[in-house]
Amino acid sequence: MRDIDLPLPLARAILNPIFRVTLNKRLPFTVQRRLLDVTSRAQLLPAGAVVRPVRLGGRPAERIDFADTSEHGAVLYLHGGGYAVGSVATHRSLAARLARDIGCAVYVLDYRLAPEHPFPAALDDAEAAFLELVATSGLRPDQIAVSGDSAGGGLSLALAQRLIARHGQTPAALGLIAPWADPNEIPERERDLVINRPWSRACAAAYLGDSDSADPAYAPLTGELRGLPPTYVQVDVSELLHRQCVALVAALREAGVHVRFTESKGLWHVAQLQAALAAPAAAALCELAEFLREAIQPADLRELG
Repeated sequence: MRDIDLPLPLARAILNPIFRVTLNKRLPFTVQRRLLDVTSRAQLLPAGAVVRPVRLGGRPAERIDFADTSEHGAVLYLHGGGYAVGSVATHRSLAARLARDIGCAVYVLDYRLAPEHPFPAALDDAEAAFLELVATSGLRPDQIAVSGDSAGGGLSLALAQRLIARHGQTPAALGLIAPWADPNEIPERERDLVINRPWSRACAAAYLGDSDSADPAYAPLTGELRGLPPTYVQVDVSELLHRQCVALVAALREAGVHVRFTESKGLWHVAQLQAALAAPAAAALCELAEFLREAIQPADLRELG
């Protein structure tokens, strides 16, 4: 099936009841996960995408590529979902579009979810996955970008901090879609189109478990930002996380990190998931792909074929 371009007001009207039902504090996380996996079937894969199940760092994952995929780089993608929901299925379409537009393989990690596996399980899984990619792919750390959305964006930031501090390895770039970089922060408003405050607080508590909320690995916005690789941040001005993303960008720039920051108007939290349904969402995803492509495969390398 080909992509369609729904008017944004119509897309928002369709999505609003779906998110109100699925991301609901009253539903067990296991039910939310099943509902999200079912609704994600409407997120179409681009033609030619090849999806292969693999394992990374002891966890299930998917490698997504195309017939003309370059082996000169890769992306490790960490899905969003408040650390409690989301899966390789919910983010398969987004990852496939990144793989197509960047021109390299994208690996989507099925990291462990809270509350069954609270902090730092997800971070441990992401760390193990990145280290295995370096050890087995023939790629250097600076040829592997890390990308993620929402909680996966916060996890991507925490992963880069840990890789630098523990292993002296710096990824090629960070691609963050509306990153949840500080779960301690309580949203000012009750909800946006996708996220609501009671659900986000339940996710934050589930992820924290018995750990210390002051741990910068839990809230990487409060951690060491100096030395991070070039970073892309995108958020819509209507989102509950908009203020936090603005603060993150300011802190990154203060720390000397090269940042590209894009604020959209009229989209919604991680609208890139609906790139097959709305052209502005697809354009936002293409912008992220362009940033990561340049970081992984600089122009002089691409010209060599």
